[in-house]
Amino acid sequence: MSEPQQPRRVTIDPSSIDDASIALAADLLRAGELVAIPTETVYGLGANALDADAVDRIFAAKGRPSTDPLIVHVDGLDMAGRVIDGPLPAPAVRLAAAFWPGPLTMVLPRHERVPDAVTSGGPTVGVRCPSHPVARAIITAADLPVAAPSANRFGRISPTSADHVAEELGERVAMIVDAGRAEHGLESTVVAVHDEHVVVLRDGAVTREALADHVQVRTVADEAERTAAPGHDVRHYSPRTPTIATLAAPTDAPTGDVVYAGYADRPITLPRGWRFEGLGRRTELASVGHDLYDTLRRLDADAPSLIVVELTAADGIGRAIDDRLTRAASGQVAGDAAMLAEMIANALG
Repeated sequence: MSEPQQPRRVTIDPSSIDDASIALAADLLRAGELVAIPTETVYGLGANALDADAVDRIFAAKGRPSTDPLIVHVDGLDMAGRVIDGPLPAPAVRLAAAFWPGPLTMVLPRHERVPDAVTSGGPTVGVRCPSHPVARAIITAADLPVAAPSANRFGRISPTSADHVAEELGERVAMIVDAGRAEHGLESTVVAVHDEHVVVLRDGAVTREALADHVQVRTVADEAERTAAPGHDVRHYSPRTPTIATLAAPTDAPTGDVVYAGYADRPITLPRGWRFEGLGRRTELASVGHDLYDTLRRLDADAPSLIVVELTAADGIGRAIDDRLTRAASGQVAGDAAMLAEMIANALG
């Protein structure tokens, strides 16, 4: 039996882009192949967003359920017009001026040319213009809107490097474009855009506070809006190791082979047998977000019996970090020490 063919891997320096490598990636996208693309948030698994067969390959490669819609990446407003129906609402115009290119996804009415698989059959489509120079160069060269969820198996920890993509998907992609570590390390903020306001569907690198400088922001979404957002499952971005998120210190918690992921500037006393792993400093949450997935992957690879992650309970980028940690823990959040002790005891058996 022959060995699976490994994907071609090319390295592109974002500060000195190699046109030949960009053209090769663009050719593969036009041919309906899957290409792992670096963005400023995480690495994306790219395919021609207007080719239903290519989009189906994304779902097959990731093992992603058809109920989880994809984000379409464009190189600007002109290309966005190819996937949305009608003119941009006024709030979208203001947000595009402020945050595009950048880590903001806007959910807007879908054009009929967008395949059902992209939107899970819904009437809206998530669109963003990435700021990463390599991603934008590939999209422009392909002259195609590119559907690109995170380049990992569904539900697993998102990739922030080309090595992560290779570990997750291997031969499932035709090419991996390596442009180094992702800048933000957390997925884009997702908002549903209405005529007079936006609704935050997923917190990300663009904070609610930054959005509120430009538009009216609401945070309570209806069921249709929630299902229009990518990655809406309670369990997502998850290690294989059982994980619990906590707002409380582990007072009187059981002993065991437990890793506690917390903050270097928040000292804590741990039960016997536990070990501390730093997520960074709570006063430097942008750095925490940048390293979060890499840290979770490293902890998962050590294969402890349990990971306990400390939530930031902070505004701004802290909301995005806490969202990812909560979903990494499948929604298991301890609000006090007694609850945490009980959850740990149950997890350790």
